[in-house]
Amino acid sequence: MKCRIFLFGFILCIHLAKAQEVMVKFQAAKVSLRGLSVVDNEVVWASGSNGTIIRTTNGGKTFQVINPKGYEKRDFRDIEAFDSSTAIIMAVDTPAIMLKTTDGGQTWKKVFEDKRPGMFLDAMDFVGNTGVVVGDPIEGKMFRAYTYDQGESWTIDQNAPELSAGEAFFASSGSNVKWISSSSASSHPKKLTGDKLIPKRLTGDKLIFVSGGIRSRMFLGDKSFQIPLQSGKNSTGANGFAIAPIGKYGFVCGGDFSDPKRNDSSLVLFEIKKDKVNFSFPATLPSGYKSAVTFVKAYTLISCGTSGIDLSTDNGKNWKKISDLPFHVSSAVYGSGKVWLAGPKGSIAVYTHKD
Repeated sequence: MKCRIFLFGFILCIHLAKAQEVMVKFQAAKVSLRGLSVVDNEVVWASGSNGTIIRTTNGGKTFQVINPKGYEKRDFRDIEAFDSSTAIIMAVDTPAIMLKTTDGGQTWKKVFEDKRPGMFLDAMDFVGNTGVVVGDPIEGKMFRAYTYDQGESWTIDQNAPELSAGEAFFASSGSNVKWISSSSASSHPKKLTGDKLIPKRLTGDKLIFVSGGIRSRMFLGDKSFQIPLQSGKNSTGANGFAIAPIGKYGFVCGGDFSDPKRNDSSLVLFEIKKDKVNFSFPATLPSGYKSAVTFVKAYTLISCGTSGIDLSTDNGKNWKKISDLPFHVSSAVYGSGKVWLAGPKGSIAVYTHKD
């Protein structure tokens, strides 16, 4: 275990306009961050390459860098934090593992491991103590596993959907699996699956996945819908999505990460109507490939990627580039007007939107 405390002033402050600004608060040159979990605007966790976890408990005034012992070379592509002390991290492959801490990163316990060839975990999501993790296909089927005890144990779904040849998931931002509702999973009915009780919401129409690659689809319950994003290559398709607080619509982002400046069909609006999903394009698209999109507050969204940061203030109809800085992932406490971003060179930044 290696822990280091860094005190930073503003490494970089870019004043974009009177209404908005992006401030880079932390950097670690040899680390790429793709996992980000915002508990609140004081407690934020990030994860990435070289076995690195970064945490702040005071809104970015200081940062703690944590390297779990024995895992210094692993790539932690996603992280889910429950509070300032408790978090789960996901290392993608060779083997695929998940670790959990309950003491702020001082110690870590292995809660999942899969050594099968081809295993590659991509993203996690939690509602209360109930969670799901998705991964690339094994024997033609999406890998999917559930937990109902805050990640202490996991049950592999033997009935996960089949994927097409060349279709998989991107581990770019941990945002390609989500639930529509943010209500507690414990309030939903459960069904017996084997010897485990799995909340119905995990297998019902409240859980959404988006795939990418040669083919890009949205999975809603037992149905799937073709997403009209760039496709046909292993580097194309959906990378992540965001759902509006009302749960009836949202945005899927992606594009071609091998050609980040290409902006045609890099983001689409989706609307959920009963058991059907409709897609449409904004009037003005973001500036290029995007790996994450986030609702900031009513009518305001941020999208980020290696092509930079774009902003929409009309509920996603039009997008305008506000920064060339590259980031992989974004997350926010909705309504606070503040968005956290993480990305290449271990960068952690805050975007503040002011009306």
